[in-house]
Amino acid sequence: MTTERNGEARVPAETGPAGRAGAAGGSTGTGAGAGAGPRTLAEELRSRGDGELAELLRARPDLLSPVPGDLTQLATRAVNRASVARALEQLDRFAVQTAEALAVAPDPCAYDTLLTLMAGEDREETVAAELPRAVTTLRTRALLWGGGDRLHLVRTARELLAPAATGPAAPSTGLGPAVSEATAGMSPGRLQQILATAGLPTTHDSVTAVEALTALFTDRERMAGLLGEAPPEALRVLDRLVWGPPYGQVPADPGPAVRWLVARGLLLPTAPGTVVLPREVALHLRGGRAHRIPEPLPPPVESAAQYSPRSVDSAGAGQAFTAIGTVDDLLHAWETAGPAVLRAGGVSIRDLKRTAAALDTDEATAVFWIELAYAAGLLASDGTTDERFVPTPAYDDWRARPAQERWAALVAAWLPATRTAGVVGGHDAKGRALTVLGPGLDRSQAPEMRHRTLDLLATLPPGAAPRPESVLARLRWERGVASAAGGGAGAGTVTGGFAPGTGTGAGAGAGYGGGTGPGYGDGSRDRAVHGAPSGRAATAGARRGGAADGWRTAGTAPVSARGLSSAEELRTRLTEWTLREAELLGVTGRGALSAHGRVLLGLPAATDGTDTTDGTDTTDTGGADGPGRRTAPPGTSASGTSASGTSASGTASPGTAASGTTASGAAPGAPAASAGPRPAGAFAPRSVTEIAACAARAAEVLAPLLPEPLDHVLLQADLTAVAPGPLERPLAETLDVLAEIESKGGATVYRFTPDSVRRALDSGRTAEDLHAFLTEHSRTPVPQPLSYLIDDVARRHGHLRVGAASAYVRCEDDGMLAEILADKRSEGLRLRRLAPTVLAAELDPSALLTRLREMGYAPAAESAEGDVLITRPGVHRTPPRTPPAPVAEGLPVPDDTLLTATVRAVRAGDRAASGEPGPAGGAGAPPRAPGGLPRSTPGDTLAALQAAALTGSPVWIGCITAEGAADRRLIAPVRVESGVVTAYDHTAEEVRTYPLHRITGVAEPSGGEI
Repeated sequence: MTTERNGEARVPAETGPAGRAGAAGGSTGTGAGAGAGPRTLAEELRSRGDGELAELLRARPDLLSPVPGDLTQLATRAVNRASVARALEQLDRFAVQTAEALAVAPDPCAYDTLLTLMAGEDREETVAAELPRAVTTLRTRALLWGGGDRLHLVRTARELLAPAATGPAAPSTGLGPAVSEATAGMSPGRLQQILATAGLPTTHDSVTAVEALTALFTDRERMAGLLGEAPPEALRVLDRLVWGPPYGQVPADPGPAVRWLVARGLLLPTAPGTVVLPREVALHLRGGRAHRIPEPLPPPVESAAQYSPRSVDSAGAGQAFTAIGTVDDLLHAWETAGPAVLRAGGVSIRDLKRTAAALDTDEATAVFWIELAYAAGLLASDGTTDERFVPTPAYDDWRARPAQERWAALVAAWLPATRTAGVVGGHDAKGRALTVLGPGLDRSQAPEMRHRTLDLLATLPPGAAPRPESVLARLRWERGVASAAGGGAGAGTVTGGFAPGTGTGAGAGAGYGGGTGPGYGDGSRDRAVHGAPSGRAATAGARRGGAADGWRTAGTAPVSARGLSSAEELRTRLTEWTLREAELLGVTGRGALSAHGRVLLGLPAATDGTDTTDGTDTTDTGGADGPGRRTAPPGTSASGTSASGTSASGTASPGTAASGTTASGAAPGAPAASAGPRPAGAFAPRSVTEIAACAARAAEVLAPLLPEPLDHVLLQADLTAVAPGPLERPLAETLDVLAEIESKGGATVYRFTPDSVRRALDSGRTAEDLHAFLTEHSRTPVPQPLSYLIDDVARRHGHLRVGAASAYVRCEDDGMLAEILADKRSEGLRLRRLAPTVLAAELDPSALLTRLREMGYAPAAESAEGDVLITRPGVHRTPPRTPPAPVAEGLPVPDDTLLTATVRAVRAGDRAASGEPGPAGGAGAPPRAPGGLPRSTPGDTLAALQAAALTGSPVWIGCITAEGAADRRLIAPVRVESGVVTAYDHTAEEVRTYPLHRITGVAEPSGGEI
């Protein structure tokens, strides 16, 4: 198989004169004849421009590691099974359907044949209009090559998507094997009997017999005549198999309808008791369609409700302020009594429940706030022997900033974070429980799903809240997952001695084999060539997709209750969690994206019905703005150029289409490609700096909507105080000590109790201080009951003194000590009188203080000198900590500089492999450095290389090779990081890396040397 696949990349398909002429003429894209188009994938890649090769490497970054030596090596790597499977994962649903249609079509396939498979014989207009875009997508990713009338799906993709002769049905299409495959191994005599029964002349060999039967099934007139003779019950059997699964179970003595179909080859046996509907027969019955429901357009993001933008922004601002307060409450509580770190990491369930109760929320929401504070660098473990989670020094800086800046810090940490609060409570692959702040919470898809979900919300008009189901449907379409309606129809019970069954794979979708990319379950390679599960792989982890995603379901792969694989279920949950978390953070208000939420995404802060997507259309077909209007999502330009670089006219934008080849790859007269949806694999994560800058601008929009802090409260006669809004920080801190928070909301209610007043006195304040504080900050007179409460607690406070003996109790009133001794509740204290005013106890002072307070007394601790000890709760901080870094998935998205250098190196390697001269003057000689070895100081060397990397300028360097020899190289630095320079070496014409410690110096080249 590897030899055949490499042959696809290297060996020409045609070796005759016409083929050689076609190769010399390049790719025309018209596909007029056998030699009109490229003969191999490598040959087509050579005909592409540098911009198109860069687009291929950007869409499939795994081809960059390591950098291919030439275009033949690039083509070979592009048809690698794991790479192709990963590329198929990144396609949208219609591009996947197009690839599936090509997998069941003849190879090569004419564009008209593909159009019939996708749009049917009636040529549905929407499908026909969107098909060029899908073809362009496949061609850009090197999954498809060839001219318009000779389209070749790469062999690996065909193996992954096409049905096998005895394996499962073609995923999603529900098509079985072709006649030639289903009859392999059938006896010649049986073939001749089928021909005779079908009214065809017999032949002399099996090959011509199969050809004759195939010709019958593909001739619409003759097939119509044959089916016109069929009994009604036979037609009903075909109707139940036509859209899949194509396999059925038959008893030893089938009914007359099944016997009639088997006798004419309309059903072919594949195993004892199992028959299959041949692909050609199914396509005839379907009217030429490969899919029951083609999905050329993304599902619209529908509006569930419409609110005024002002109310949305106000609701979002309120939630943002609540988020700031909740995180502050969490950290304030943990700075004095942070939870212990479990041995395996994380916080215990008991501590989580206690924290949720303190925050007055449920445990799932508490997990989100805890993980958010951790992602923002405000919370970490202190690293001591008795390790606990406590705030970091960054919390003090964060708390001193204005409210809008505190919110910006939180959302800037949330957007790129890979730690996912929603998975807490589940189990990892080894069955270990996932705990908050514990290991194993990183989900690398989370940043992409957050950005894409918010991007879809931004396509709706301001104030429009989406239906979550429509958002999920849109994201599944972009990931290539079939909708519930688009999957193959299951068949029920059939009479007449036949039932659609599971047999050798009825209804089982072919999974991608050998894949190691994201979303592949356990990544097992134990799969048959055509994706049929075998051995251990039959019960291995799920592939992407499920019951409604048959093309990625592998045999017994487990699916969720929603019919999705574990990977797709995770993406679905990530979307649901994003909508919920965005509401908690105030990025959305009442379900709609707020003005500051739009700015957070880098969009204008629209507050009315104007366009909000920076030059693109803003509604989906059938969306909130009514039917008939189409949305160009973020990533699609207003001029109609899709994110993949294909223009709406069907011609290539600069650097996209191959020379002489239309972008769609369609035959002459094929419709032009329309502006397509955002490619699923086009997500380019923004840097932390970019997100922080957008968050800062969003904070400026949010600031006017946040309430101003107040310097007063309203005291009431029922020993409560009402704060009608947020309080200034000193006032809030004092009230937290003096009173208990009874309720929160638009207004906070504080309640004064004897314990809270005693707590304030313990902190060093006097009764006079408390009276003065309340008089200064109350807009109402201080109620008499509150004054009495303070005076009464202060009068009794400190009357009893507790010190260390083990412990003693001292009081000037010996009658009170006698009362304590006589109290039955003091028996456990084991008190004894040492003097008329002193009692001794066997407890430590802190425990004795607690027990006496529980008995209703108000003791105070004293020092060895007899002074009252002022007790304040200890505030703990960690040493300086760095926030957790997001865990990236797969390879990073290459930048333009690296792509340019890579394409240049691949071109140079291709020229070297073919013996062609270099492009510089035709000489091809490497440039030489003038003078001696360049030398400069390490600081100057680093600065010069960084400047050259920013400007893309070439420089001479002196370097010491691994053998110890001195050398001079002319390089164009791409990046300088981690002590290594990555650069395009003009001398060697390839991308190389140079350790900085081996570079002796840098020199600028003269004008004639560049």
